[in-house]
Amino acid sequence: MNIQADNMSNRTYNRRIVTLGALSALGVTAACGNGVGGRGSAMIDARVDATLAEMYRGYPNTRQLAEKANGMLVMPLVTEAGLGFGGAYGRGALRVNDVTVDYYSVTKASGGLQIGAQQYAHVLFFMTEPALREFRSSPGWAAGAGLEYVISDKGDSVSADTTTVMAPVLAAVFGRAGLRLGATLEGTKYTRIIP
Repeated sequence: MNIQADNMSNRTYNRRIVTLGALSALGVTAACGNGVGGRGSAMIDARVDATLAEMYRGYPNTRQLAEKANGMLVMPLVTEAGLGFGGAYGRGALRVNDVTVDYYSVTKASGGLQIGAQQYAHVLFFMTEPALREFRSSPGWAAGAGLEYVISDKGDSVSADTTTVMAPVLAAVFGRAGLRLGATLEGTKYTRIIP
């Protein structure tokens, strides 16, 4: 009887060690890839340039929005996955007058019924100066439910009419790859980083 209890105790102990080891390895791996002291900013800027070129080519109406915007946050690659619980991560740059002024990471955690993985790019257009100022001064800005999308879920580009342009922040989500239902930016958190 005591031998069985000892075996159960050892299994529980071993599971805890494996779990802690896996979490530690994940933390170390994440720290290794943070880009500090690396060429992270040049890589992000190159990806931002390519993403903007793809967006303008695929959705020409977004060029008008870019010209009217006070700033644009470009996230070239966001990876989102879920199996019950889900999450997303990506890095990008804030551009004001076509110049990178800051770098940001994007994170998202979600729960509920979900399964699958996808990658996509997105751009936030800050149409008013107060919206841009609020974003830049916030320690962790979160996208809300009121965010207006300028590219529909069918991939159509919405025209830059007066109603759309009056919204303080507009979003374009495009370049989706993978299978996962319900890609929205609601609940997505943006944090300034040093790449």
